[in-house]
Amino acid sequence: MSKHYLTPLFAPKSVAVFGASDRVDSVGQIVFKNMLDSGFQGALYPINSKNHEVQGRKAFASISAIEEKVELVVIATPPQTVPDIIEECGKRGVKAAVIITAGFGEIGPEGKELERKVLENAKRYGIRLVGPNCLGVMRPNIGLNATFNKGGANVGNLALVSQSGALCTAILDWAQMNDVGFSSVVSMGSSADVDFGEILDFLVSDSQTQNIVMYIEGIRESRRFMSSLRAAARVKPVILVKVGRHEAGSKAAMSHTASLVGSDDAFDAAVRRAGVIRVQTVTELFSAARAMSCGFHPSGNRLAIVTNGGGPGVMATDRASDLGLVMADLSDATMERLNQVLPPNWSHGNPVDIIGDAQVDRYQHAVAACLEDPNVDGVLTILTPQAMTKPLDAAKAVIEIANRHKKPLLACWMGEVQVAESRKAFAHAKLPNFRTPEPAVEVFSYLAEYYQNQKLLMQMPEPLSHHLAPDVEGARMIIEGALLDKRKVLSEMESKALLSAFHIPVAQTMVAHSPNEALLIAQQLGFPVAMKVNSRDITHKSDAGGVMLNLGNAQAVRATYHEICDNIKHNRPNAHMDGISIQPMIVKPNGRELMVGVINDPVFGPVITFGAGGTMVEVMGDRSVTLPPLNTFLVKDLIKGTRISKLLGAFRHMPPANMDALESVLLRVSEMVCELPMLMEMDINPLIVDEHGVLAADARVVVEFRQPNADRYAHMAIYPYPTHLVSRWQLADGMDITIRPIRPEDSELEQDFVRGLSEQSRYFRFMNSVQELSNAMLVRFTQIDYSREMALIAVVEEHGKEVELGVARFATNPDGESCEFALVIADNMHGKGLGQKLMAALMDAARSKGLKVIEGEVLKNNTDMLHLMDRLGFKVETSSEDDSIKSVRKVL
Repeated sequence: MSKHYLTPLFAPKSVAVFGASDRVDSVGQIVFKNMLDSGFQGALYPINSKNHEVQGRKAFASISAIEEKVELVVIATPPQTVPDIIEECGKRGVKAAVIITAGFGEIGPEGKELERKVLENAKRYGIRLVGPNCLGVMRPNIGLNATFNKGGANVGNLALVSQSGALCTAILDWAQMNDVGFSSVVSMGSSADVDFGEILDFLVSDSQTQNIVMYIEGIRESRRFMSSLRAAARVKPVILVKVGRHEAGSKAAMSHTASLVGSDDAFDAAVRRAGVIRVQTVTELFSAARAMSCGFHPSGNRLAIVTNGGGPGVMATDRASDLGLVMADLSDATMERLNQVLPPNWSHGNPVDIIGDAQVDRYQHAVAACLEDPNVDGVLTILTPQAMTKPLDAAKAVIEIANRHKKPLLACWMGEVQVAESRKAFAHAKLPNFRTPEPAVEVFSYLAEYYQNQKLLMQMPEPLSHHLAPDVEGARMIIEGALLDKRKVLSEMESKALLSAFHIPVAQTMVAHSPNEALLIAQQLGFPVAMKVNSRDITHKSDAGGVMLNLGNAQAVRATYHEICDNIKHNRPNAHMDGISIQPMIVKPNGRELMVGVINDPVFGPVITFGAGGTMVEVMGDRSVTLPPLNTFLVKDLIKGTRISKLLGAFRHMPPANMDALESVLLRVSEMVCELPMLMEMDINPLIVDEHGVLAADARVVVEFRQPNADRYAHMAIYPYPTHLVSRWQLADGMDITIRPIRPEDSELEQDFVRGLSEQSRYFRFMNSVQELSNAMLVRFTQIDYSREMALIAVVEEHGKEVELGVARFATNPDGESCEFALVIADNMHGKGLGQKLMAALMDAARSKGLKVIEGEVLKNNTDMLHLMDRLGFKVETSSEDDSIKSVRKVL
């Protein structure tokens, strides 16, 4: 709401370089030379205690010798000197530092202690640090090159954020040769202080940045990372590459799910939900970034190919199939249009082969026809240089068409010498072009993925998705009972009771502790029955000889009881065995065996997985992974990501499975994850689904104690829609008002509200003459992260439609303990108590997050707001930076 706290890092008015030197190829020499050569627009001070002059500039022995205020310092001195430098900078009011020096936490205990001192000093004075052990920071548009990279960067709209300094140098070198410019370059290094989340927070509101690319090795604060990533991706395309995709070594898994789902699966699920494009290589990173920067409006995965050669068209089609893209079915109108302008021997389908002798007119007609087809989401046009081909003329025609359309249009002019001028023309027009078909298809797949992931990003599920409320307290009692017994693994009976508390259908099960008891239970349940060992120590019961099926008589039951006991003693002698569970044989001729699981990723928290079930689950490896909370849209996407989803429809003699019942189970599992923070792992395997419904035949649950948290969803990387904050209130005149958290679909409501405010009310709220909200502002205001910000709107229903009457919002400050608020009320609602009601609800929401202080800024002539602040007990003072502004503050 006010100037970003990282502004001194990205837009400093003055910079001091510690360790600035004349010694050729020293880090300090390169950093200071880069600052001089890049033409930094602010004041620049070299600090060198031994020399009076560095590279022709007056040098200073210390920062204390500089009379003017310094906003940013760059440190390239030995690690032992850094704690004292930070202390000295703090006393001089410095607010940001880039520590290029290595030799801290990465070298062991001694370095960690040094790093601790640096952070301690920085925190005491409110200095934010980038690094240590980093390449540095660039901001080309203001001439800031605080790096030891040999060379600068072109000005552009692409922000690069990387944990690897070495990769930064390679990318910057490549970018110089490929006419790629940057708004910012940030090398994170050890990320001891400022992390990805905070950098993204700045870039999302940075007018210089239109696209963000990231190189990631690991994440520290997942909630902050996810929150900032989602906020950025709502406004600007974000493309990232993450290394360390494969986990070296294996761990002993307590559930099938834990053995199936690795950390990279969780990361992949997280970035999909964040609306981000993930690529595998640096080359793909920039191919995707270039495509996204072209202003395309991706709308799906249906690709049309226009080519003058059959072979390249087939190559492109094969790659599209590999990537799961859909070859578009051209409409009848398009087919008729193409028949009129193409020779009779054209391919009459997609790929559209316009034949080797194609001239410019065929490219014009075919490409335009495909782009204008509603069944097509994007077009790849291919040219192979043949005797009669005019590559440059065809390229110019394609460029002209691209300027008229927003759908993705990609070009592949194959060859080298004959198409060199065409490639220059494409590059000048900023139209993505490729030497071979496969990379072009891959880039279209990124655009299609971006479109799909943006739809996932827009989903804001509630924690509870059904009208029939679960027995959450009963479920918690089951878990607490096990933990009191010092058990982490629930018995099968307890696991099924947990599922029943959330209305998931389970197979009737009873536990026998002797052969005779087994016989009585089997007769009570009715033959045939299934018998399974009941042990919290055994995950794979079949492998231990602990499962026997289809037992049809009393003799078989008694004999099987003894057999299972003997098998367990032989195969798992150390396992604790608590009887044998017995249940009726589930006979479902049309049943499909599925598995639904939950794990807790150490970075992203709870993860839900779905796929093929049964005893061969690890071998099949068919699973799709997502992060909760879920709604119907997200559940359908989860199911669609598996191979077994193709068997859920009508198949040979089998009728289609009851998809509503299956989706309901996945929604119920999402509810369990949201409401039961102590749930660590869960397998429902098999979950049997047929045309009549679903049944959980077996379940296994692992729990763990968690310290209670004021934030009820603190265990989740994605915060659910906070339905508990919805309230209703009636004015004295009888008007019924609903106060609720804002939703993404409220953008039109919010825009109408701002348009309806008087000019004075808009000025009081935004402190400038805003007439209406830009698209970027609308996204930021309506698509919020409930974990660290809140916007409560007051609405009333008029003629069957909601009308917004007011909005109060807060955003958590970087200290994690305070927040900044804003409030605006419709002009016709002044004096009716709505502002006080909204502020009270907002402060309650802030308290529930554990926040301790709420603060804001009010124009001194906004007397109504200042009177409200006084009534609510806020402390009001004149701002130290601007006497036309009052700073208001209240301890919660």
